[in-house]
Formats: sequence, C-alpha cells, structure tokens
Amino acid sequence: MPVPEWNREYPRRVTSDLAPGADDPRGAAVSEPDAPSVRRMGSAYALGRFVVAPLARIVYRPRVEGRAHVPKTGPVIFASNHLSFIDSIAIPVAAPRPVHFLAKSSYFEGSGLGGWASRQFFTAIGAVPVQRGVGQAALDALDQQRALLEDGSAVALYPEGTRSLDGRLYKGRTGVAFLALQTGAPVVPVGLIGTDKVMPVGAKMPSLRHRVTVRFGEPLDLGHHGPASSGRARRLATDEIMSAIHALSGQELANSYNEVPAQSPIERIKQVLPHERR
Repeated sequence: MPVPEWNREYPRRVTSDLAPGADDPRGAAVSEPDAPSVRRMGSAYALGRFVVAPLARIVYRPRVEGRAHVPKTGPVIFASNHLSFIDSIAIPVAAPRPVHFLAKSSYFEGSGLGGWASRQFFTAIGAVPVQRGVGQAALDALDQQRALLEDGSAVALYPEGTRSLDGRLYKGRTGVAFLALQTGAPVVPVGLIGTDKVMPVGAKMPSLRHRVTVRFGEPLDLGHHGPASSGRARRLATDEIMSAIHALSGQELANSYNEVPAQSPIERIKQVLPHERR
C-alpha cells in the first residue's frame, strides 16, 4: 500500500462511523474486515508467567506501586514511558495479570539455538510478533492490538513511540488514545523509573546494582473526549495519558516529539509541518 493511500486508508478503516454493510459516501459498500486471529500463548508463556517472572522479581527486587489500580479482568491498555529495552520486561513482571506487547518479528525468526532461545524468551514474556513499518504493516499491528483487547487481554504500549535517550518525557503520539477510544478499553498509566540505569542503551546485560520502580496509576476512561474518529478527541486523550504518566515518572518534559533523525531534506520538512503523530 503506497504511503499516500495509507494516509487516506488509516482513519477510514479504523475510525469509520459506518456500520458494516452500510453505504460509503463514495458509493462503495463498507464490508466487515477480516478479524485477525489472537495469538494464543503456549507452554513457553506459562513458564515465563510462573517461573521467569517470579525469578526476576527475586533477582532485581523491583519496587511496585499501585498494583491495586490494575483491573483484574477485561481489556486494558498499559501506557508507559519508555527508557530502556527492559521496559517491556519490567511491566509484565510487575503487573498482577498477563500483559502482551508487540515485538519485532525478527526476534521470532532466527535459526539455530540462538533463534530458538530468542523465540522462547520473547514468547515467555508475552511478546506478539509483528512486522514493523508503515502501510499495511502498521495496519496489521493495529489490528493485532485491537484483537487482543477485544479478546479481553491486556496490552502494553508506549505513546512516545520510541525510547527516550536523554531521560526526558516526550509528547505522546495519538495511536494509543485512538485504540482506547475505539475499543473502550481503560488506560492504566505506568511510570517506569530506573530502567535506563539497569540497562542503558547499548548494554548487553542488565546491571544488578540498580533497582527499578514500576508505578501503576488509576485507570483512565477517555470516552468523554469524544469518538476515535475525531482528531481533537485523540489529541486531548493523548495529552491526558501523558499528563498521568508524567505524574508517575516525574521526568523532565521535552515538549517535543521523539522523532527519528531525518535522513533527507524532505523528511526534515515533513517533521516540522503540522501533522498528527500516530
């Protein structure tokens, strides 16, 4: 799917107010999209949930606050700041219920003993493989997240989009809020503290000298901002999520998006022009 088509297709496909089978204003019938299958976790995930996670709590002694805020059942989105690779391990270890997050499909595709170990590890901590990128890959990732929530599962996402390399909290992109508004799932804000010290960018192994703090905030019901089809509702809901994360993490605010450095003059122009960061 070319990028211009992706820009048109995304809001229509995932925020349309039209019911399946209704007439599209352009004259085409709106059909029910094929629902993605929810990836069921097997024995490796059971091992991670009941063996690896307790072992990690013993070794790293994370400080966990606000576990009582997490709904025990039903769909929920954990929206967290992002400081380190181990953030996606810290949240499932600290949460009182299974948590799924999206991981690069390459982690599941290796060969030999190393590839097997990588698959087992990421499956054990609740990772779901997805192709990263824009276009159809981004739509597929969104569909997988929505399918997990509709199945009553919990997912963990990072509104900043990528890790903060300077420790500041960057502006949130609207994808998490969109997913919450579309599915009606409550959002539990999460503040991670110290994960960047336990495993800084470039480190091969986590350090045992530092401890991590995981703070769960009270669930946010974002429905009062409006429908998912409204850009204003998505922006206001995102700002509410980021304000809650900031209150938990105490990070300095960057007041900008955590953009990947532009590789060309055209990309630099696109970054400064007003657009919705999904």
